Amino acid sequence: MPGEFIDVIVDADIAKDAELAKKLEEICPVSIFAASADGVSIDESNLDECVLCDLCLQAAPKGKIQIVKLYDQ
Repeated sequence: MPGEFIDVIVDADIAKDAELAKKLEEICPVSIFAASADGVSIDESNLDECVLCDLCLQAAPKGKIQIVKLYDQ
């Protein structure tokens, strides 16, 4: 379930990449991403803490992570 203001969508092509998952977990200043051996998951309780820093977008292959601003819809 998305947050009230923000949703983060990780493309299935990269969701199981454990190395990228670890990188996303490390760079996110508000702990939206959680890494495991199975890949990345989203901590939905932190979604609305997103500061729109775009670090996750820069770390992932272009277009593979989307930040959806629910208030723009």
